[in-house]
Amino acid sequence: MEILRCEGVRKVYGSGSSQVTALDGIDLSVNRGEFVAILGASGSGKSTLLHILGSVDRPTAGRVLIDGTDLSRLNQTQAAIFRRRKVGLVYQFYNLIPTLTVRKNILLPLALDRKKPNPEYFEKIVSSLGISDKLEALPNQLSGGQQQRAAIARALLYRPALLLADEPTGNLDRKNSKEVIDMLQLSHRNLEQTVLLITHDEKAAMAAERIITLEDGRIIRDERRR
Repeated sequence: MEILRCEGVRKVYGSGSSQVTALDGIDLSVNRGEFVAILGASGSGKSTLLHILGSVDRPTAGRVLIDGTDLSRLNQTQAAIFRRRKVGLVYQFYNLIPTLTVRKNILLPLALDRKKPNPEYFEKIVSSLGISDKLEALPNQLSGGQQQRAAIARALLYRPALLLADEPTGNLDRKNSKEVIDMLQLSHRNLEQTVLLITHDEKAAMAAERIITLEDGRIIRDERRR
């Protein structure tokens, strides 16, 4: 079943002689439960695509549908709520609140909606990610890899339609990078999570079932590995 569709997505910045086309007609379909890597060098358009998929930015032309919702029809407030509930975002720099415990950081999306977590699902997430014993610690008491695991747990809490991981290993050493990629695979496999990994790292991309390569704002290759 399709969970994501991009139809003729274009993004243009500036005008006249200073105009830059970041995305040039992206057509893309991702099914529920897929693990897809979006691979590209700096300037290929992958970060722009991430921001549009995360409803942080809007395309100049075309449209994006996630779980049946047309993002172009959402106003700013609706987009923020949709992003929190339907799109899990994992960034390179964790974005954990330093004064909150790991537990409270993970629960923050639900707290913003004044909702209580499902205890069984919460425990399943933190145990799968190997941070059950770190829940009362502050972020600065954790290693980089553990902080990224907490960020992944927070992103998974709402059972999002889509988990977007933006260069999640870019701030980590080789050992922790491998662990984070393993965690994304685990989330995909054990929690049946749809994952889009945005990366310039070919080795990291090899963890995905499908690799989509961007160059100059266009898809130049769409390879299913298994």
